[in-house]
This record gives sequence, C-alpha cells and structure tokens, in this order.
Amino acid sequence: MSEIAKLAPSYIRSIAPYVGGKPISDLAREMGLDPTQIVKLASNENPLGVSPNAHMAMMDAVDDIARYPDGNSVELRQAVSEKFKVAPEQLVFGNGSNDILELAARAFLAPADEAVYSQHAFAVYSLVTQAVGAKGVVVPAKDFGHDLNAMSAAITPKTRVVFVANPNNPTGTLLGKADLKAFIAKVPQHTLVVLDEAYDEYLSDADKAESIDWLSEFDNLIISRTFSKAYGLAGLRVGFGLTSASIADLMNRVRQPFNVNSIAQAAAVASLADEEFVERTRALNNAGMVQITQGLKDLGLDYIPSFANFVSFKVADAAGVNQRLLAQGIIVRPIANYEMPEYLRVSIGLFSENAKFLAALKSALSK
Repeated sequence: MSEIAKLAPSYIRSIAPYVGGKPISDLAREMGLDPTQIVKLASNENPLGVSPNAHMAMMDAVDDIARYPDGNSVELRQAVSEKFKVAPEQLVFGNGSNDILELAARAFLAPADEAVYSQHAFAVYSLVTQAVGAKGVVVPAKDFGHDLNAMSAAITPKTRVVFVANPNNPTGTLLGKADLKAFIAKVPQHTLVVLDEAYDEYLSDADKAESIDWLSEFDNLIISRTFSKAYGLAGLRVGFGLTSASIADLMNRVRQPFNVNSIAQAAAVASLADEEFVERTRALNNAGMVQITQGLKDLGLDYIPSFANFVSFKVADAAGVNQRLLAQGIIVRPIANYEMPEYLRVSIGLFSENAKFLAALKSALSK
C-alpha cells in the first residue's frame, strides 16, 4: 500500500467493494461466446425491458441534454407525491435506491454509532455503514430471513439506524405486515428504521406491507423504493425515499446536486404512469417463478421460497456449477459473499431464458 493510500481512514481501507453481476460483454470476451446468445439472470433486472412510454420520454429528454437536470426533481416529485399520496416535502430522490441508503447513513451515522441489519441481507447496508466509520451489528438470520425479535434485542443506545429489507435480497424472504409494524413500533425514537422495499411491485396486494400508511405513525421511518426492478430502469439509476419532512430535509442536505439525471427523471415519470407495464411485469414474474421453481424441484434441488423476482437455490459445488453455467453462456449470481457458499441466485427471465437456464443447469449438474 502506498503512503498516500494510508492517509485514508482504516475503515475506508478495509471496505470490500460491492461486486455486481457479471456483464454480458465480459463473459463473451472471456469465453469467446456470441453475446447475443448469452442469458444474464444475475442482477434481478426486468426481462421485459423498459415501458414503451418511458422509452419515448427518454427520446424527448435527449434533446435537452446540454442542460443540467432539475436538481429538485420537481415533476418526478409531483408524480410520486400523487401516486403514493404523500406530501412532496416527504420525498428524497437518489441515483438508484442505493443512493437513498447512503444518504440515510451519511445523515444519521457517525463514528462510534451503530447500525443493525440481518445476516444474509443486502450487502450495501454494511458498505454504507462502514463508509461513515460506524459499527455494523449483524443479527443472525432466521430461516434465511430477518429475526425481528433478535434485531430488536440488538438495538442499544448507540444504535442510530436499523436496515430492514422486505422482500429480502438475496433470499427473497418476506416479513408479515403485522410483525413488521410491531417491530417498528418497538424501535426507540433515537433509532431510524430504513425499510428497503426495492421489490415491492412484485408482491400481491395481500402481501404488501402498506408501509407508506405507517409514515403518519412513525417519525423515524424511511421507505426506499427503486425504478430499477419492476419499472425496468436499472441502467438509468433512479430511486426515492419516503419519510417525514424533517428527515427528508436532512437527507437532502447531504445529497449531491443533480444526483438524478434528466433522462432518468423523464423516464421515471412516464414509467410511474404505465401501470399496465408493471402488471405485465408482475404476471411474467409469477409465471416464471413457477417455471423455475418447478424445474429446480425436478432436478432435486432445494430452494428458498421467494417473494421477489429471483430465487436462491442450494447446490453442491456451487462455485463449480456456476463456472459450468458460464461456459454455456448462462450468468447467475454466486452468493458466497452473503455467507451462503452453497447457494446460487437466479433472476426470473423470459420463458425461453428460464428454459435455457434449466437445461444448462441440468447439464452442469451432470458433470
């Protein structure tokens, strides 16, 4: 390590950077494969692509690309406000929902503070906590999901933030709405609850937590949402947080100016209005989940029942199976970094993509 690198705080130097799903271009180059024949089911993206309405909005926005974007996301703010029936001042917009998580950490965590999150929960919680020098407290999972009683017991006077993913990534587990609300009610006022609902659009109405209604009851609640999943805007990076006006004000103080670009804002407004596209996305995901889980059963593999747009399954020699899948042009996600070395996570794709994955998996298991 160079002398200049040693100037960075130790908690920065010890961060293990986030590693996303392997890009199609990388695999094509490494394996000498035709990129058009590669199936990527690693990053929980929408296989339908983007809403046609959003595509048109993006094309229109390109003409004004020489101008800085609206730093306050006024049009998008109004659209989200009307859609979710919250006041405009209760909203924070980010460069993806990861940005919302980071803004919460930057606004409320400092060295010597603590953040609580579950084992097997989204890796970004530990990253944003460590990046500000705070201490992460990992609570052992229960059936691959959040153990709310243990998380509640882990809260101390030093705890400033609790991160909860619902549904959880990478396990797909879902907390019951009554249990979740009771947990939030027990969290002391000196602790912020960040409820990460990146996959909420994939839930049935019966399974949704109705958490936005809870904002009027809990002043210490932030709900993060994203346009990257069901809305198909992963490449544009736009997310938002819903919270109290006072918390939103603090988060906006540490938010970078112009953090949501103009094309992303235009696409998000159009996507939000295209409810038919989201319904098609949910229907495709439901059918694909049945297709993949039945295929895993036929192969004799255990999997974690999922409420999101992916499923994690257990396989002997997961690393070797992953390499054999890559050689066949199938990209899934190893999750050994989530303390799940025997598991792989596969995103739900188109029917033909799911079928190709299952055929490749059968071949990989036989070698």
